[in-house]
Amino acid sequence: MTKSLFLCVLVIILTSLTQCTAPMKRPALTTVPHVDLTRYAGDWYVFAHIPYSLEKGKVGTLDRYVMRPDGKMDNIFLFRRGNLSAPLEQWKGVAWVHNHETNAEWRVQFIWPLRLPYLIIDLDPDYQWSVIGYPNRKLAWVLSRKPVLDEVTYQAILKRMTAQGYDPASLVKVPQITESAEPIK
Repeated sequence: MTKSLFLCVLVIILTSLTQCTAPMKRPALTTVPHVDLTRYAGDWYVFAHIPYSLEKGKVGTLDRYVMRPDGKMDNIFLFRRGNLSAPLEQWKGVAWVHNHETNAEWRVQFIWPLRLPYLIIDLDPDYQWSVIGYPNRKLAWVLSRKPVLDEVTYQAILKRMTAQGYDPASLVKVPQITESAEPIK
């Protein structure tokens, strides 16, 4: 598939994810009260997610946020295709704060002109895990600073996601390289 064809397909898929055919009956997602962007920057393993077409088959996934001088963030998505020994690949995007009162609502863009909402709906006080929601609840990501997350913490996260209208059965854990293996660079 050529790069331009891939980008066209990507825009069509992502645009379809943002469309709602009926008004939402649920209240809007509630974001966390405040995010310290300096603490939030860095590497976040994708521990679990509601998979969509572009993430299917990707393992060892990681989101890297790097603050830029212009106030935006580089958003680098690192992944392997199919298995954890596959070569590391990356997609580069940009993210920026949409709600400056809380810093918990962003926009992300991997392909111009498509800008997607990024809502931080749950966050560990020590910034060790985070939950990213999407307004129509068809997408979500549970992020962790480490490739593992203990089950008690994960179950508590799922309970809070359920309270926000998510179906916890729709989340899938993402295979990750354990800490004893070579880290992502």
